Amino acid sequence: MIPMIGTDTAWRDAARRLMSAQIKPEDVIWDFNGQTPQLFESTEVLTAPRRPVKVSKEFVELANVVVWHKDPQRFARLYALFWRLKDTPSLMSDGADADLAKLRQMEKAVRRCQHKMKAFVRFRDLRAAGPRRSFGSWFEPTHHTMEPTAQFFARRFSDMDWLIVTPSVTAKFTDGKLSLHPGDEKPELPEDGAEALWGTYFCNIFNPARVKISAITSEMPKKYWKNMPETQFIPGLIIDAETKVSKIQEAAPTLPPKRIKAIQAQLIESDQPASKRI
Repeated sequence: MIPMIGTDTAWRDAARRLMSAQIKPEDVIWDFNGQTPQLFESTEVLTAPRRPVKVSKEFVELANVVVWHKDPQRFARLYALFWRLKDTPSLMSDGADADLAKLRQMEKAVRRCQHKMKAFVRFRDLRAAGPRRSFGSWFEPTHHTMEPTAQFFARRFSDMDWLIVTPSVTAKFTDGKLSLHPGDEKPELPEDGAEALWGTYFCNIFNPARVKISAITSEMPKKYWKNMPETQFIPGLIIDAETKVSKIQEAAPTLPPKRIKAIQAQLIESDQPASKRI
């Protein structure tokens, strides 16, 4: 049984106990948060290993990321690789191993999801009474990345109280203390007047000469747009991009500034090397 909160610690503890008891990967059914139907209830209690179960630091770092992937088979895949490593310690450096390659892909997907979460969470002012400002946000990550990313928000927004709700885990930061709770449905968040200001800023920094729709949707996937106030302006900005570029080109100077000739003459008279002349 692996819980929704504390997934990484629970999996590491279970994997150590299983390995110490020499339980083969095919004899383990991993149940994440009660989502796996159980045909048989296990009565065996695995004791903590008497000796430390050694494994490479590289595998530990890989497992600490992959456990947050949404793939139901992630725990089984990790333990299967863990089992193989006891006989083949050099396996972590085998770039041709299919099992390791799959886990590397999952690791990359989780890290990308964390990056998107850091970039696309949008807070709204909850207008709470008290000396500290209070903000709330709703976010729908692709993977279970709220818990491993919560510390980033705690460091970044330590001067305010905040709440980030996701379908699986909710993070709360109150009076400088971070806590994790079960996820919930999208809350009713109040309108925030700062969103209009943010939208104005976004429209003004939008560069019509660099519009590449594929690049925009790659870096800012459309699945996140519904919870980001600035994305409502993107369709209109794209439509007007060609017209704005034409106006910029028409307004561009056709002649160099008058002072450029005087500067060029001074450089020639100073007898500088040809490589330094304009």
